[in-house]
Amino acid sequence: MYFWIYILLSETGGFLKMKSLKVKVYSTEWCPWCTKVKEWLKENKVKFEEKNVGEDQKAAIEMIEKTGQRGVPVTIYTDKKGKENVIIGYNVAELEKIKG
Repeated sequence: MYFWIYILLSETGGFLKMKSLKVKVYSTEWCPWCTKVKEWLKENKVKFEEKNVGEDQKAAIEMIEKTGQRGVPVTIYTDKKGKENVIIGYNVAELEKIKG
């Protein structure tokens, strides 16, 4: 899932489309920390794509290849500059960075 951030340009009265912020959460249904990450994102109105590594072997391989991690939750987000960032576990200080 993607969401777009728009800035109103007062000079032109138009909009400038900026880079989208992409957030993926690799999780399982039985993981309580995964639930906490997803709840935090929802409470903070951050749209995200959920990848259930317990049911989706491709997602599990993707997570391991990208991060080297075999445990969940793993949150990967692309910031406004286009840099991919990885958050391991439920880390509110790191999750706050997603909001800017």
